[in-house]
Amino acid sequence: MQRTIRTAGERVMQGKFLEELNVGQSAELVRTVGEADIVAFAEVTGDNNPVHLDADYAAKTPFGERIAHGMLSAGYISAVLGTTLPGPGAIYLSQTLRFKRPVKIGDGVTARATITEIDEAKARVTFATVCLVNGKPVVDGEAVVMVPRKAA
Repeated sequence: MQRTIRTAGERVMQGKFLEELNVGQSAELVRTVGEADIVAFAEVTGDNNPVHLDADYAAKTPFGERIAHGMLSAGYISAVLGTTLPGPGAIYLSQTLRFKRPVKIGDGVTARATITEIDEAKARVTFATVCLVNGKPVVDGEAVVMVPRKAA
């Protein structure tokens, strides 16, 4: 049994209960990072570092071009956990992150979360998290999420 949630735009999302989860389950999403994504992220967060926004400045860095904010890619992990596995109703408790490679405009980022541990007593689920570009990790880490139980 899944929990059905309707968003303001009437999009229906399905959330899973703790009892429906198993170690090894995973989910992913793929997003292509665009110019508008980087600009919007900078506007929302206030992170206006020129390596993200100024092509002339970025050309003089070791990256040679503009790169996406690391937290933009990490945000895709949040999207997997909050909309797919476990989905709506899950509460993010913690996330470790290691930024391994830059993400550039036009890169397709695959964000994946895989269940590695379930603590039934505390209703906590631990996930290995990773974002990949062309099969190579750009961000990895571990997330802990609180998941609703089925009603008794």
